[in-house]
Amino acid sequence: MPERIPEEVVDQIRLNTDIVDVISEYVQLKKQGRNYFGLCPFHGENSPSFSVSPEKQIFHCFGCGAGGNVFTFLMDHNGMSFQEAVSSLGEKSDIQFDFSSPKETEPHVNLEEKAQLEAISLLEKLFHHLLMNTEEGHEALEYLLDRGFNESQLNQYKVGWALPGWETASKLLEKKGFDLSLMENAGLLIKRDDGTYFDRFRNRVMFPIEDSKGRTVGFSGRIITPEKNEPKYLNSPETPLFQKNTLLFNFHRARGQIRKEKYAVLFEGFADVIAASETVSNAVATMGTALTKQHIQQIKRLTDTVIICYDGDNAGTEAAYKASIELAANGLTVRVARLPNGMDPDDYIQKFGSEKFKAEIIQHASSLMAFKMWYFRNGKNLQTEDGRLSYINAVLPEISRLSSAVEKELYLKQLSDDTGVSFSSLEEQLTSYMPVQKETQVRQETVPPPKKAAILKAYQRAERYLLAYMMTGNETAYSVQDLMADLSFPTDDYQAIYTYLLAYMEEGGSLEPGAFIEYLPDRHLRSTATELTMLELNAEVTKGELADYINELDKFRQVNVIRKKEAELKQAEQINDIKTATALGMEIFQLWKALKGQHR
Repeated sequence: MPERIPEEVVDQIRLNTDIVDVISEYVQLKKQGRNYFGLCPFHGENSPSFSVSPEKQIFHCFGCGAGGNVFTFLMDHNGMSFQEAVSSLGEKSDIQFDFSSPKETEPHVNLEEKAQLEAISLLEKLFHHLLMNTEEGHEALEYLLDRGFNESQLNQYKVGWALPGWETASKLLEKKGFDLSLMENAGLLIKRDDGTYFDRFRNRVMFPIEDSKGRTVGFSGRIITPEKNEPKYLNSPETPLFQKNTLLFNFHRARGQIRKEKYAVLFEGFADVIAASETVSNAVATMGTALTKQHIQQIKRLTDTVIICYDGDNAGTEAAYKASIELAANGLTVRVARLPNGMDPDDYIQKFGSEKFKAEIIQHASSLMAFKMWYFRNGKNLQTEDGRLSYINAVLPEISRLSSAVEKELYLKQLSDDTGVSFSSLEEQLTSYMPVQKETQVRQETVPPPKKAAILKAYQRAERYLLAYMMTGNETAYSVQDLMADLSFPTDDYQAIYTYLLAYMEEGGSLEPGAFIEYLPDRHLRSTATELTMLELNAEVTKGELADYINELDKFRQVNVIRKKEAELKQAEQINDIKTATALGMEIFQLWKALKGQHR
């Protein structure tokens, strides 16, 4: 069994940790009233339904139901055990305690995934050592240094070198006791027809690829001397761990800086991220794929502004245009940094340095509309009538979609300057596009609003508020316990929370929402309890209010008894048992009479 961390240590760490600060490392939060709101990191959404309460030190998503305290957030988001979450926050709080992670495998750990991650980590260390410390890696190291990378960057990103031999990695993994078929599934080895294995990556500079949790899940290998039929870059194949449509290179490193800078820089390739890292630390890159909704959601949880900086050639320009449309469609503010003469960011930095790159390229990124005008003007001969008309017809619909009258005037003037067509003529032509925009707005406005939550019955409201008040303090909890007597909560989840609550108090637990939620053993119950703690409660609850809630539960219990008697009466009537039916009828009458007398 895992070693248990003393409760007083857990409480000390929790009380010295601000849940808003911790969650803000992963989610862009904005204050609304007493709480903070953002996009839920546990499910995809466009409207923020994820709430964090600094007062109660808990979080809850009204969309998917996720909830808990600061420890459960790290457990659910980062896949940590409870001990790992406590240890991680203890280090940040400078709270020292003796605890060694258990050697035994915890039940929830995926053993195959664990073995694959260990093998990938082992090869990452091998490749890095070969590059930085051996004669075999010297040529590759010189190549990288000539490309403008420095040793600090190579160490930070753990860049390595795979030897040209066919079985360097496979023999090492076999010697270390790894299942080679599992290593094939991890994308590290390839199986021959005779059943033996050889290395997937050979004679390549190796770039480790990490996921959002900072775990190395695969590699991208670059060849340094062109070979026939060999691709320039070779990525790990798609595996459960390595999925390009969700991976953003450098995301886990850049997360904090993106939040601090309030924008992300999006590059086309990981080499650009590494090259720019000395001055641009809020950068991420896709893994050779188009931008996906999963990529956008990850970025959107941290910031609402993105600067795109793709290669300056035609292919890079097209990719930047498509990415800008996708990002803007998902509600992000987009700017585009353009490079001169078809250069890519890596080339520019190598020639002019990273300081100038940030100052001249990133910080001079143009607005999305300015980029679109350049994009539509690019390649057109504005000296010809066809060229001017083509440019005008492409740009006017874009200007018509702008919400700001000032922006419309600004870009109409630029269009007039570019084409020589008068401002008034362009303004008049612009009106022909406006109805399309208005119709779009009408369609958006007529989308039905979200369904309202179901109206709760009196007993449902009563049990929710009784539990919510109980979780505010021991004194109120004991008062409710006395009033409950032999009553129970109609909803099974609430009865389970009530039972755990009494046990928690019996063990001497202090009723703070974050502490009790941590005590609950089941994720579903933690989510339910968190939802209850987010209810708006009076600062103080009177005994009369608690008694009213208890009366509703008692009334529900009595009505249930009557309903059962009515069912028995119906059955007696069906079999013509007059004596039993008469007795039941009188009993039901007396029960209804007593119920009405009690609850006038």
